[in-house]
Amino acid sequence: MTEPYLIELKHISQMYGRADRRFTAVHDVSFAINSGELVALLGPSGCGKSTLLRTITGLNVPTEGEVLYRDQPLKGVNPHATIVFQTFALFPWLTVQQNVEVALKARGMAERERGPRAVELLDMVGLDGFERAYPRELSGGMRQKVGFARALAVEPELLCLDEAFSALDVLSAETLRGELLELWSSGKIPIQSILMVTHNIEEAILMADRILIMDKQPGRLVAHLPVLLPRPRQRKDPAFLALLDQIYATMAGQTQPEHIELGSAPGEAGPTRLLPDVTVNALAGLFEHLNDAPDNKADIYRIEQDLKLDSDHLLRLMETAELLGFVTIASGDITLSPLGETFAEASILARKEIFAGRLKRLPLFRWLLALLGAAEEHRLDRDVIRTALELEFAPGEAEQQTAIALAWGRYAELIAYDTSTDAITLESPASVPAA
Repeated sequence: MTEPYLIELKHISQMYGRADRRFTAVHDVSFAINSGELVALLGPSGCGKSTLLRTITGLNVPTEGEVLYRDQPLKGVNPHATIVFQTFALFPWLTVQQNVEVALKARGMAERERGPRAVELLDMVGLDGFERAYPRELSGGMRQKVGFARALAVEPELLCLDEAFSALDVLSAETLRGELLELWSSGKIPIQSILMVTHNIEEAILMADRILIMDKQPGRLVAHLPVLLPRPRQRKDPAFLALLDQIYATMAGQTQPEHIELGSAPGEAGPTRLLPDVTVNALAGLFEHLNDAPDNKADIYRIEQDLKLDSDHLLRLMETAELLGFVTIASGDITLSPLGETFAEASILARKEIFAGRLKRLPLFRWLLALLGAAEEHRLDRDVIRTALELEFAPGEAEQQTAIALAWGRYAELIAYDTSTDAITLESPASVPAA
């Protein structure tokens, strides 16, 4: 008889908001994890990875779909799973040992047994001798080890990692990843499977047996890739680089026709395109790098290495550059367009003019400039814009979109913003694009 999946998601969707203002965080996601697997859930920020993790552990109830644990419907909090979060989430007034004992107490372990077991767990993760230290006395990597020890205290079958290494410096993250893999592969911990959420592509390849790739708006699965490389894995291995290139090609996609790329304006039919959270200076740096490349073209994964960018940041930069028409993307390569080359070589003032022209093409900016053009004295409060955008986006996203629009519009000298009054004004009536 075939052993059941450890965890199985069937057509999971998660929506928020009222009936007249529904926001879809996750749409129709299905996948399963077997015992003995380490699976990475990879995707850009905002694609619903953490929402799925909370659903698997029973902290979220999905709007639609079903979660099965060993073939049984999950009801309430999953007692066989635990999460290690990006933030260390330690109690600062408790010692390292006491932080671990909190989890043991929650399990119902007798007080006389907690201390020895906590010491054993701390020794297991390499913190022998630090039992009486307080979190403030530890480095980031050591604090995260306390988080792992506390997670292991509940003896989970499924360990979920929610960007568990992303708050650490490079060396600490590398060390902790290796130590976790060693613990798990040695059988010293009771964990049957690991599900890790990450936006770091290299991290996913280094650790996972399988990689599930998500996209956003709405969050959904777009690819499922096995990782067949032997461990320990080497970043410079040609097979590693080939898989890195394949994943970037999948996540970056390819440039679509303009009407698809741009999306719709607020209030119109169709989805309003989110503005990626990047700065103009970072965009300019990307264009200058591509302008120096042969044929203004580069492998996307090589840009990450050359510019030492976080993969999530690089994907946002590429999305923005593509949205504005400064690059094209296909088959894992990014190519600077003639307009992008002009921008890279232009003066400061010329860059502002070029950027302003591209912003006027974006439906969200056309909407914003038209609102300001029709307003008395071409002036609106920031809250008015944010409230209007909340009809299109979740409240947190609406505030972020307002901030990004202000930053880009001020750089392009299309709008002005008074921080003392939170008033947004049109720089010039000529800023309003023709209908």
